[in-house]
Amino acid sequence: MKDILERLASGELDIAEAEKLIRSENILKFDDVAQMDIKRKDRTGFPEAVFSPSKDYEDLLLIIGRYLENRDDDLIITKLSSERYERILKDLGENSFIFDYNRRARILVIRKEIAERDPIAKIGIITAGTSDINIAEEARVIVEEGGCEAITSYDIGVAGIHRLFPQIAHMVGEGVRAFIVCAGMEGALPSVVAGLVDVPVIAVPTSVGYGVGEGGRVALDAMLQSCAPGIAVVNIDNGFGAGVFALTIVNSD
Repeated sequence: MKDILERLASGELDIAEAEKLIRSENILKFDDVAQMDIKRKDRTGFPEAVFSPSKDYEDLLLIIGRYLENRDDDLIITKLSSERYERILKDLGENSFIFDYNRRARILVIRKEIAERDPIAKIGIITAGTSDINIAEEARVIVEEGGCEAITSYDIGVAGIHRLFPQIAHMVGEGVRAFIVCAGMEGALPSVVAGLVDVPVIAVPTSVGYGVGEGGRVALDAMLQSCAPGIAVVNIDNGFGAGVFALTIVNSD
């Protein structure tokens, strides 16, 4: 970037040529397997992430290895099975990077170092049931990676709604900037939470359910149809997207 700007200032490049070079520098290409957005953190405040399912293992290994050779930013691998993690750790773990794997969330964060920092904000994360925790944990990892503190409360859904109110009151008292609410089955919990609080609610339908609710579509439709204002809905089982959106809210000030 500095070289391009110096060449622009000296008149060696015109504005159009400099723009093309800057855009080309934003992509890191790996043997026609992947094109990594290496400037994503500069633009969004959040590093590149790799969605692992359906990727050939050798391709995934190449992407991770080449990224670590070229970048100092953290790298996030989502929906990564325990078996693949163990293989990656065996193949790439003999280096100076820190491999932080959350087995419940099936998410891997690879860091060059652990940086101590004060949280920039607090985010509340709630699940309706225990079966939703894996998706909530994915969101928690992302929220914490983005520099926020996650305050969690799990298994407090509408089937025992008396459990919800003390937890909501605690999170509101802690000054959370947004709520991430994960629910399967009929997907009612985000509507209840949104009716109680004055900050944004990010609703995450999960694929927990049976019969007509199997796969999470009923929960998704219910959240999209909610009459409570202030709800944003992400895709089924998209804890990653919910976490990034929460960070977007926090960083928009």
